[in-house]
Amino acid sequence: MTASVIPFDRLPPGFAESIDNPPADPVHPRPAATVVLLRDGDDGPEVLLLRRVRSSGFVPGAYVFPGGRVDADDSSAALLARWHGPDPATVAERMGLDADASPPAMAYVLASLREAFEETGLLLARDADGVSVASAANDEVMAAAQGRLLTDDDLFAPVLEQLDATLRGDAVAYIAHWITPVVEPRRYDTRFFAAAVEGDSEVAINPAEMTDAVWLTPERALERHREGTLPMVFPTVHTIEGLAGFDSAAGIIAEYRRRDVPPILPRLVRTELGVGLEID
Repeated sequence: MTASVIPFDRLPPGFAESIDNPPADPVHPRPAATVVLLRDGDDGPEVLLLRRVRSSGFVPGAYVFPGGRVDADDSSAALLARWHGPDPATVAERMGLDADASPPAMAYVLASLREAFEETGLLLARDADGVSVASAANDEVMAAAQGRLLTDDDLFAPVLEQLDATLRGDAVAYIAHWITPVVEPRRYDTRFFAAAVEGDSEVAINPAEMTDAVWLTPERALERHREGTLPMVFPTVHTIEGLAGFDSAAGIIAEYRRRDVPPILPRLVRTELGVGLEID
């Protein structure tokens, strides 16, 4: 059935047109990861949304969560040594992946945290004293580390070593698995995570990829989307709908750790009002 319809004027440019011109042979989806960064605000938990530049090759102009492709180095031994959280076997079981999957389950988790730091300057990590590290927006050392990582994805482990920082795997939950519809020319097999930000949550965006960053309660984000001032695509809207009604970021993390996470391969259909999403 059609789960939702987004009016044409609230979709990113070119999104609806892709339905009319499906490829003859669907593109194989690439492994990707994204993370819903959460913080507690005065009106309840808030999510961080970033607006993609208009020149982006994927959902240009849309508000999205931080994320991107999974790289080979995202499962390196050096990076795993900087992880404090569930062991790889537990993570693989939670995500429904075999121990010898390629990429391995841990690569998705670590890629999501790498992309978060690249795109927002927020590193979900603690220093050698167990204190959450500052945002790149307010700390020169962290800003330099973010800049270094932006030059080369493979530098995540060396950056963490230089900062003597350990990733906060205990603050991360696996929350969704979306596979891009077959009509799309760019397809991704994306694992979604959520992570609670401690302390400093000021954002330092990468202007080459993003033009805006906003912290909003799920309710306010959905309200702005309905008003037409916050263009988002289906997985983002659907994910935010599931985050509404909680009292705290910790409550969201705890709840999603108990939930099953089935893969979702939606179908896009054009309707009189816009583009509809069909989910079995």
